[in-house]
Amino acid sequence: MPRVIVAGKLHPSGKALLNAQPDIDVHFIDEISEESYAPFIHDADALLLRTQPLTAATVAMAKRLKIVSRHGVGYDAVDVGALSARGIALAVCGDVNSYSVAEHACMMILAASKRAVRGDNSVRHGPWEWRNSLQSQDLRGRNLLVLGYGRIGRHTAEMMSGFKMNVRAFDPYLLAQGWPAGAIEPVADISSGLAWADIITISAPKSDKPLIGSAEFDAMKDGVVIVNTSRGGIVDEVALVAALESGKVGAAGLDVFEEEPVRDDNPLKRFDQVVLSPHIAGVTEGAAERMALGAAQNIIDHLNNEIDTSLVVNRDDILHALKV
Repeated sequence: MPRVIVAGKLHPSGKALLNAQPDIDVHFIDEISEESYAPFIHDADALLLRTQPLTAATVAMAKRLKIVSRHGVGYDAVDVGALSARGIALAVCGDVNSYSVAEHACMMILAASKRAVRGDNSVRHGPWEWRNSLQSQDLRGRNLLVLGYGRIGRHTAEMMSGFKMNVRAFDPYLLAQGWPAGAIEPVADISSGLAWADIITISAPKSDKPLIGSAEFDAMKDGVVIVNTSRGGIVDEVALVAALESGKVGAAGLDVFEEEPVRDDNPLKRFDQVVLSPHIAGVTEGAAERMALGAAQNIIDHLNNEIDTSLVVNRDDILHALKV
């Protein structure tokens, strides 16, 4: 009987789906660490993985492993090469949380622009007269640049268009492949987009260097609002702190950070014009249920040779490895 290891707490709906399968043995491990599940990997046929790392050393111990199913769409902490070399599939969920992340980005755009933290503090601790400083900003008629125009970026653009903002987007991949139909126009290059924008929201994939650093901040308008719900490290945090101190960045909303959890001495905590959240944009109750069901279904389908191959991120590498 195939054995499935679930590493990390799973929504009850996902547990119920796995437990309802009469031909698999499921072992649940609530702790979120590689060390907690690694001792059980040797006899696992499938691994459902939350946010923990999966290193080559652990993959080497997995003698029977056929599939790793990520609880979500990212896999930065997974050694994909080690899996592919062994012919082990890495599956991700489909579009389960793009609306959730886009909603969070919109919330942060609003909260940062309206200086929500400062407003809350003025009521709780005073002075009430803070309201007369006129720091809260309108959105109507202001320029919003969306960096990264995939599903999340498109949802964010659509939602914020409802506030009568002028919305443009930058995505070099789509510029090369063909810009999607719709009302949102692309900017030709990131520099011109940064100079145009009053507010910038980031939903781009992470690369080997920050997308936004000192040079990019220099290209922006004074008092710009910046929101990041994508990945920590896309924005250079040292440069961001400097931009906040100088007033180049008037306010920000950050859901992701270079180091998570955020340390107590992180200087970003000093700024009450910055809205912070603990990498929670895609972790709503509804998204958690959809991710749990999707991750569980991928395992069930793979064990039955019925998986949607579009959800297997290393499918081409696996085929190559099997032919060698």
